[in-house]
Amino acid sequence: VVKRFREPKHERRPWRIWFLDTSKQAIGMLFIHFANVYLSDLTEEDPCSLYLINFLLDATLGMLLIYIGIRAVSSIVEWQQWESLRFGEYG
Repeated sequence: VVKRFREPKHERRPWRIWFLDTSKQAIGMLFIHFANVYLSDLTEEDPCSLYLINFLLDATLGMLLIYIGIRAVSSIVEWQQWESLRFGEYG
């Protein structure tokens, strides 16, 4: 919320879009947290080390896969001229 208010007024996303974007991140973090707790019980490993491994994989391979996926979907959207499916276009 603090970051949102530090952005220039003309660049701020509407509240609804901001909430949807931040809730995606919160849900993802909760999923990773509970997955690490579950996996640490199964493997009897330290949950913190599992979280570090998971975070590093997400920050490297995950970002690469997301980048490739967005580029591929963006190309298909442009080719098919689907205006409502363009990334970053909120209408």
